[in-house]
Amino acid sequence: MSDRQPTPGEPPVSGPPAGRPVLSPALASMMEEVQAHVGAVYLLSADRTVLELAVMTGLPRAFAAPWERVPLSARVPVADAVRGRRLVWVGGEEEMARRYPRVSVVLPYPFALAALPVATGSTVHGAVFLTWPGARPTELSGRERERLTAACARLALRLERAAREGPPGHHEHVHHEPGHHEPGLLAAPAAGGTAGSLGALEAVRMAGRLPYGLCSLDLHGRVAFVNPAAAELLGTPAGKLLGTPLWAAVPWLNDPVYEDRYRAALLSQQSTSFVALRPPGDRLSFRLYPSRTGLSVRIGRARGVSGAGRAAPGSGEAPSRLVTIAQVLSLAGALTEAVGVQDVVQLVADEIAPTLGSQALVILGSRAGRMEVLGHRGYPDPYLVERFDGMPLTERTPGTQVLRTGVPAFLESWEQLEHLYPARQATPDGFAAWAYLPLIASGRPVGTWVLAYSRPHAFPVQERAVLTSLAGLVAQALDRALLYDAKHRLAHGLQEALLPHSLPRLPGIEAAARYLPATRGMDIGGDFYDLVPIEGTAAAVIGDVQGHNVTAAGLMGQIRTAVRAYTAVGQAPEEVMRRTNRLLIDLGTDLFASCLYLRIDPGRGRAVLSRAGHPPPLLRRPDGRVRVLDLAGGPLLGIDAAAAYPASEVGLSPGSLLLLYTDGLVESPGADFEDALAGLGRRLAEAGELPLDELADHLVRHVADAEERIDDVAVLLLRTREE
Repeated sequence: MSDRQPTPGEPPVSGPPAGRPVLSPALASMMEEVQAHVGAVYLLSADRTVLELAVMTGLPRAFAAPWERVPLSARVPVADAVRGRRLVWVGGEEEMARRYPRVSVVLPYPFALAALPVATGSTVHGAVFLTWPGARPTELSGRERERLTAACARLALRLERAAREGPPGHHEHVHHEPGHHEPGLLAAPAAGGTAGSLGALEAVRMAGRLPYGLCSLDLHGRVAFVNPAAAELLGTPAGKLLGTPLWAAVPWLNDPVYEDRYRAALLSQQSTSFVALRPPGDRLSFRLYPSRTGLSVRIGRARGVSGAGRAAPGSGEAPSRLVTIAQVLSLAGALTEAVGVQDVVQLVADEIAPTLGSQALVILGSRAGRMEVLGHRGYPDPYLVERFDGMPLTERTPGTQVLRTGVPAFLESWEQLEHLYPARQATPDGFAAWAYLPLIASGRPVGTWVLAYSRPHAFPVQERAVLTSLAGLVAQALDRALLYDAKHRLAHGLQEALLPHSLPRLPGIEAAARYLPATRGMDIGGDFYDLVPIEGTAAAVIGDVQGHNVTAAGLMGQIRTAVRAYTAVGQAPEEVMRRTNRLLIDLGTDLFASCLYLRIDPGRGRAVLSRAGHPPPLLRRPDGRVRVLDLAGGPLLGIDAAAAYPASEVGLSPGSLLLLYTDGLVESPGADFEDALAGLGRRLAEAGELPLDELADHLVRHVADAEERIDDVAVLLLRTREE
């Protein structure tokens, strides 16, 4: 099915390619095998970065409007299924709220969901999701999983075969184009209320004699049957109701709360009810009884209802409010996850601009009296946008004027643009209409959001109101993102200044180091390392200050400076640790730190170590054996002013390798520390002969490639050699 209507200014939606549909029959077969209520198929876009909804069955496509296009990086079930090449199961609304809050905000109803990739052994083509009404805490049975997995594999093979055999231009089901959809499987609404048999005619007569209202809605909410009592209660002739969505035919029912009850009934397949105010003061009760083909609605006069009713909305209506509200809810949830400015730009490009019919966008800001291009998408030539970067705000262009005044500008055609801004640098940008929306946060302008359209585009009052409201949400996210990026630049500059830019070359010692910040917080933390030359020997230190913020990084710098100072005056390892501990306590900080300090003498073949609550180093002997140096030590720095940090001596023959690391390398939620440490030892034993830089990359690769790091990681490798 394709119930999506073209946006004004957008090219008409073309029908599916000629030939036998591939997706709809396969989806119907899957749903039949596992008795699913709703199903949909997504296909990967040509650039393989976005999943695009190709066909949906069981509910109107409007229910999935916020997810017509799903970036592969999004936290939604179909994207997770593709990224992980696995079945994703969500057993009910509580699990959905916990794992996928953005989906739950838009669809807060009881239903279970399964998402699977559509893939062959080497290629992913898309994904499928299926839903069942009500909570279903137990997962699919083994047989159901096998059937769905096999069906998805068969669909993937059919898509590949269609791509090979289909003539040019008929590859829709493999390289999906937005706007091209297979027909869905929703039944068309019944014509009027006529009966096709004597029994059906008698049922109509019976309904007509009932004192309360009855009507039937199809899955799109259109009225397929209404009895006289219902028409009288609604105050609308039956002829005006039939074939029209109930809330469109009855203006005082045009309220998102009532549409929400309709959605809840269809998705959960459980009866719902609400009370509505029919002007001027009558309250009517509506009870909705859903099935897979539509809803039966009983209407009566409400009894004992107190409190003021809802005000009747205006009769004028633009696009479906059901879609608009769902998309705004999804956007609001998504914007809470945007961290930096580029996150905001990407989110607006992926989830908002296509819905509004826009083909390109720009986010503008200002700095030192000049316009700054913060990000853009959709322009074939970046110069068309970037030429405005640095333009004085005194120039008379739409972008600078909206930045200065905070008043939106809607330019419906190129001619209107030239008329209003004749002195504009009028290099054509390939677009024909523009909306310039001020981004106002906390009463002050933070930027301008520009939407560009490929054709002349009218902006009616309702659309301008929607765009302005969306701009308010984007402005709040952009304001947070600008602040985050500024703090991020400051924090990284601080950390880069505090960590060594390179390690010194030392006689008899090879060294390599790696540092990876946590991905939570500000991507900055308190892990540190250093290597200090001392007259033929060297001192090495590695540590971890509590926290992942500027405070932790600043304290890390103080500790590193203190260790260098105590080393320079010839203090022994245990004394360096004792004095550093005392410094932290004297500073009065609430933070503490772990630390490992060692003095290495390759000429004499030994190292002296002192440890303060830090994970034990690993020693790889020249024969490949690895030992955990779990030597005596003291508590964390900054806890006990009287703590002692005893030193231990370890022999080092030429070719010995010491691995110093912070706990982020071996600790992760749910993992046993001893098992992780043993695994690290095995990797060191197997790859210990590699050049140190390659070995360092090898040891941190599993955390460097992870989607999320909850802690910083620092690694320092030291290998002794003969001179």
